[in-house]
Amino acid sequence: MRRAVDRRLFAISSWLLRYPDERLLDGRAELARAAASLRDRRVRAPLERFALAFAAEPDGRRLQERWVETFETRRRASLYLTYYSHGDTRERGLALLRLRKLYRAGGLPMERADELPDFLPVMLEFAGAAPDGYGRALLREHRAALELLRIALRERRSPYADVVDAVAIALGAPAEADVARVERLLREGPPQERVGVEGLPAEAALP
Repeated sequence: MRRAVDRRLFAISSWLLRYPDERLLDGRAELARAAASLRDRRVRAPLERFALAFAAEPDGRRLQERWVETFETRRRASLYLTYYSHGDTRERGLALLRLRKLYRAGGLPMERADELPDFLPVMLEFAGAAPDGYGRALLREHRAALELLRIALRERRSPYADVVDAVAIALGAPAEADVARVERLLREGPPQERVGVEGLPAEAALP
């Protein structure tokens, strides 16, 4: 039962973290009902709180502007999780290629060429639909980046922190190695030098 609930949570969170285009705005009430139907109160409470407020906002343009302001104007709140650990380096390009291979291995190859595989809504979409074990393993592998995103959103008092909180609660507490990695990246930040990216395929380009 726990795995089934988690997979629904991941699928709902994937939608709630995307840019609120017309399709998403039209489906807000349905997403709020889906969030309210989750059985685990620990993850339901923050997700439902966000979804209800999201659905109640009458100004769709305001929601779109808030998303852009939250996720596209500051890299500290990036939804591209490999950026936190690899920055603008060759290693990030290789990590993106590895993710594409993982999606194919899970039977869900990426169909949208305009989205990078480390985009958190894409990762959550995969976690919500992949065979048992694949999605949770993928997200736990990027647990440190998820925690850094949570910290950035909480510092800004962003409503989106509720969505990321729900995902983190479903994954359980981070391992000691992840905590140490978070502390190091908070001190030093991600690598910034651009190294060898011109030799990578176009799909590995930075957002």
